[in-house]
Amino acid sequence: MATLYIVATPIGNLKDITLRALDILEKVALVAAEDTRVTKKLFSAHGISTPLISYHQHNASQRDPQLLLELEQGRDIALVTDAGTPLVSDPGHSLVAACCQHGVGIVPIPGACAAITALSVNDFNITRFSFEGFLPPKRSARTSRLQQLN
Repeated sequence: MATLYIVATPIGNLKDITLRALDILEKVALVAAEDTRVTKKLFSAHGISTPLISYHQHNASQRDPQLLLELEQGRDIALVTDAGTPLVSDPGHSLVAACCQHGVGIVPIPGACAAITALSVNDFNITRFSFEGFLPPKRSARTSRLQQLN
Protein backbone atom coordinates (compact mmCIF):
# COMPACT_ATOMS: atom_id res chain seq x y z
CA MET A 1 0.00 0.00 0.00
CA ALA A 2 1.16 3.53 -0.76
CA THR A 3 1.54 6.60 1.43
CA LEU A 4 -0.39 9.85 1.70
CA TYR A 5 2.03 12.70 2.39
CA ILE A 6 0.65 15.83 4.08
CA VAL A 7 3.05 18.45 2.71
CA ALA A 8 3.37 21.97 4.10
CA THR A 9 3.89 24.65 1.46
CA PRO A 10 5.32 28.18 1.72
CA ILE A 11 3.16 30.81 3.41
CA GLY A 12 4.43 33.71 1.34
CA ASN A 13 7.82 33.33 -0.28
CA LEU A 14 8.11 30.36 -2.69
CA LYS A 15 11.63 29.74 -1.38
CA ASP A 16 10.25 28.99 2.09
CA ILE A 17 9.85 25.29 1.38
CA THR A 18 11.89 22.45 2.80
CA LEU A 19 14.18 20.27 0.75
CA ARG A 20 12.23 17.26 2.02
CA ALA A 21 8.95 18.75 0.76
CA LEU A 22 10.48 19.35 -2.69
CA ASP A 23 11.76 15.77 -2.75
CA ILE A 24 8.33 14.36 -1.87
CA LEU A 25 6.51 16.57 -4.40
CA GLU A 26 8.89 15.35 -7.12
CA LYS A 27 8.70 11.64 -6.29
CA VAL A 28 4.96 11.05 -5.66
CA ALA A 29 2.70 9.87 -8.46
CA LEU A 30 0.11 12.59 -7.89
CA VAL A 31 -0.36 15.81 -5.94
CA ALA A 32 -3.83 16.74 -4.68
CA ALA A 33 -3.88 20.54 -4.48
CA GLU A 34 -6.38 22.97 -3.00
CA ASP A 35 -5.95 25.24 -6.04
CA THR A 36 -3.89 23.80 -8.88
CA ARG A 37 -3.16 27.30 -10.23
CA VAL A 38 -1.41 28.24 -6.98
CA THR A 39 0.47 24.94 -6.82
CA LYS A 40 1.58 25.29 -10.45
CA LYS A 41 3.40 28.51 -9.48
CA LEU A 42 5.25 26.62 -6.74
CA PHE A 43 6.04 23.77 -9.13
CA SER A 44 7.26 26.17 -11.81
CA ALA A 45 9.56 27.93 -9.35
CA HIS A 46 11.15 24.62 -8.37
CA GLY A 47 11.06 22.65 -11.65
CA ILE A 48 8.49 20.08 -10.49
CA SER A 49 6.33 18.34 -13.10
CA THR A 50 4.28 15.90 -11.00
CA PRO A 51 0.64 15.62 -12.15
CA LEU A 52 -1.86 17.70 -10.17
CA ILE A 53 -5.50 17.09 -9.28
CA SER A 54 -7.77 19.60 -7.57
CA TYR A 55 -8.80 18.83 -4.01
CA HIS A 56 -10.82 21.37 -2.04
CA GLN A 57 -13.79 21.65 0.30
CA HIS A 58 -16.28 21.59 -2.58
CA ASN A 59 -15.05 18.38 -4.25
CA ALA A 60 -13.57 16.37 -1.35
CA SER A 61 -16.50 13.96 -1.17
CA GLN A 62 -15.98 13.05 -4.84
CA ARG A 63 -12.17 13.05 -4.70
CA ASP A 64 -11.72 11.00 -1.51
CA PRO A 65 -12.77 7.65 -3.04
CA GLN A 66 -10.73 8.36 -6.19
CA LEU A 67 -7.58 9.21 -4.21
CA LEU A 68 -8.10 6.29 -1.84
CA LEU A 69 -8.26 3.93 -4.84
CA GLU A 70 -5.01 5.40 -6.20
CA LEU A 71 -3.35 4.83 -2.82
CA GLU A 72 -4.69 1.27 -2.56
CA GLN A 73 -3.20 0.62 -6.00
CA GLY A 74 0.23 1.60 -4.69
CA ARG A 75 0.56 5.17 -5.91
CA ASP A 76 1.97 7.66 -3.39
CA ILE A 77 0.05 10.94 -3.18
CA ALA A 78 0.91 14.31 -1.66
CA LEU A 79 -1.77 16.65 -0.32
CA VAL A 80 -1.02 20.39 -0.38
CA THR A 81 -2.93 23.59 0.27
CA ASP A 82 -2.37 27.05 -1.15
CA ALA A 83 -0.20 28.09 1.80
CA GLY A 84 0.82 26.34 4.97
CA THR A 85 -0.04 22.92 6.32
CA PRO A 86 -3.03 20.97 5.01
CA LEU A 87 -5.86 20.33 7.50
CA VAL A 88 -4.96 23.41 9.58
CA SER A 89 -7.94 25.59 8.58
CA ASP A 90 -7.73 23.91 5.16
CA PRO A 91 -9.27 20.85 3.46
CA GLY A 92 -8.06 17.29 3.92
CA HIS A 93 -9.76 15.95 7.04
CA SER A 94 -12.06 13.54 5.19
CA LEU A 95 -9.19 12.15 3.12
CA VAL A 96 -7.02 11.55 6.18
CA ALA A 97 -9.96 9.91 7.97
CA ALA A 98 -10.57 7.61 4.98
CA CYS A 99 -6.88 6.69 4.89
CA CYS A 100 -6.92 5.89 8.61
CA GLN A 101 -10.00 3.69 8.16
CA HIS A 102 -8.36 1.78 5.29
CA GLY A 103 -4.91 1.37 6.82
CA VAL A 104 -3.14 3.75 4.43
CA GLY A 105 0.07 5.24 5.80
CA ILE A 106 0.08 8.97 6.39
CA VAL A 107 3.32 10.95 6.73
CA PRO A 108 3.45 14.65 7.65
CA ILE A 109 6.08 16.79 5.91
CA PRO A 110 6.57 19.91 8.06
CA GLY A 111 7.24 23.39 6.82
CA ALA A 112 6.59 27.04 7.51
CA CYS A 113 4.01 27.89 10.15
CA ALA A 114 2.43 31.36 10.10
CA ALA A 115 1.44 31.28 13.77
CA ILE A 116 4.90 30.32 15.04
CA THR A 117 6.61 32.73 12.64
CA ALA A 118 4.46 35.63 13.89
CA LEU A 119 5.03 34.68 17.52
CA SER A 120 8.80 34.58 17.06
CA VAL A 121 9.08 38.32 16.39
CA ASN A 122 7.00 39.60 19.32
CA ASP A 123 8.36 40.84 22.61
CA PHE A 124 5.95 38.96 24.85
CA ASN A 125 6.52 35.64 26.58
CA ILE A 126 5.40 32.81 24.29
CA THR A 127 5.80 29.83 26.55
CA ARG A 128 2.08 29.18 25.94
CA PHE A 129 -0.33 30.12 23.17
CA SER A 130 -3.54 28.87 21.55
CA PHE A 131 -4.48 28.60 17.90
CA GLU A 132 -8.10 29.50 17.24
CA GLY A 133 -8.20 29.28 13.44
CA PHE A 134 -10.34 31.57 11.33
CA LEU A 135 -12.70 33.82 13.25
CA PRO A 136 -16.34 34.16 12.10
CA PRO A 137 -16.75 36.61 9.21
CA LYS A 138 -19.75 38.43 10.71
CA ARG A 139 -18.80 41.19 13.13
CA SER A 140 -21.22 40.21 15.91
CA ALA A 141 -20.19 36.54 15.85
CA ARG A 142 -16.50 37.50 15.67
CA THR A 143 -16.86 39.88 18.63
CA SER A 144 -18.69 37.22 20.62
CA ARG A 145 -16.00 34.63 19.90
CA LEU A 146 -13.20 37.03 20.87
CA GLN A 147 -15.00 37.78 24.15
CA GLN A 148 -15.23 34.03 24.84
CA LEU A 149 -11.50 33.70 24.29
CA ASN A 150 -10.62 36.60 26.58
